[in-house]
Amino acid sequence: MFDADKTDPIDAFMIADYLRIQRYTNSPIKGEKYMALQRLTRTRYQIVRQLVEVKQHFIENLSYKCNTLKKELREAEGSTTVFSAAIMDLFTQDLSLDDLANLPLKDLAEWLQSKRRGRFKDPEGLAKTIQRAVRSSYRLDQVMSESIDMILGILVREIRSLEKAVKDCNQGIEDLVQTVPEYQCLTSIPGVGPVYAAGLLAEIGQIERFPDQTSLAKYAGLTWPKHQSGRHEAENTPLTKKGNRYFRYYLIEAANSVSRHLPEYQAFYRKKYQETPKHQHKRALVLTARKFVRLVDTLLRNHQLYTPPRSVIEK
Repeated sequence: MFDADKTDPIDAFMIADYLRIQRYTNSPIKGEKYMALQRLTRTRYQIVRQLVEVKQHFIENLSYKCNTLKKELREAEGSTTVFSAAIMDLFTQDLSLDDLANLPLKDLAEWLQSKRRGRFKDPEGLAKTIQRAVRSSYRLDQVMSESIDMILGILVREIRSLEKAVKDCNQGIEDLVQTVPEYQCLTSIPGVGPVYAAGLLAEIGQIERFPDQTSLAKYAGLTWPKHQSGRHEAENTPLTKKGNRYFRYYLIEAANSVSRHLPEYQAFYRKKYQETPKHQHKRALVLTARKFVRLVDTLLRNHQLYTPPRSVIEK
C-alpha cells in the first residue's frame, strides 16, 4: 500500500506513522466479492505462467524430434501451430519420423481432418508441410528418440491439464464477476471480456482508493521515474515495474485486446510501434496500456458505460 522502498527502517516508520495517524497511500480493498474475485484471477495468472513455461519446454523438446516443424508451420499459409491437438497427437504417437515420411499423403490428410473434426481448410497442404518438415529433420538414435517421445507425452498431458484448469478458472471468474456492480462498465469496452474485467476489478477494488488516474497507473507500475542530477537529465527512463504485477498483467492483456478492436487504440499502438527500432511490440503495448488506464479510471469513477468517440459514430 505504500509507495516507498522496502527496508527495515522504512517498515518501522510506516507502521508507527499508521498507528499514529492512520496514514497510508492506498486504502486496503474492502468487500468479500473483491477478495474472492482476486483469489480466482491471481490463481489464473499463476496457471497461465505455468502453461507458458510448459509450452516452452514442449517446443524445446519437439525441436529435437523434428527441428524444422515450427518453421514450416509458421511459413505455411493458413496452417496451424505446434500446439494444436492434431499436431500434438501426431508427434506423441508410436510413429517414427520415417513412418510419418512414408505415410500416404491422403491417409495423413484424412487423419488430421478427423482430429480437427473437419475444420482444416487445406488438410492435404498441411500434410505436405508436415512431411516436408519430417524429411528435412535429422534423425535421433533409438535411446534418445525414446526419451524425447516420453518427455513430449508427459508435456502434452500437462498442457491439456493446465488448459482445462484455465477454463475452469475462467468459468468461476465469469460467474462471480457478474455480482460486482462495476462489471458492466469495463465489459462495455470492445475487447474487454469478463476475465480481463475481473482481473482489473479484483486488483483495483473500490476506485475511490485512488485520487486520480496517475496514482492508478503508479499502482500498476506503469510509470517512468525521472533520473536527474544537476543539469543532467537521463534520456532513458526505464519502466519502474514496482507496482502490482497482477494488475499490470491484466492491464496489458486487456490493452492488447482493445487495440485490436478500437481504431483509436490501434492507431496509437501503431504510432508507438514505429517510433523505435528496438523492442517495438513490448514498448508500444505498455504505452497503450498506460493510455488504457485513463479510460478504465474514467468509466469506474463516473459509473458509466463506454461510448465510442463522436467521429466514429458519425462515420
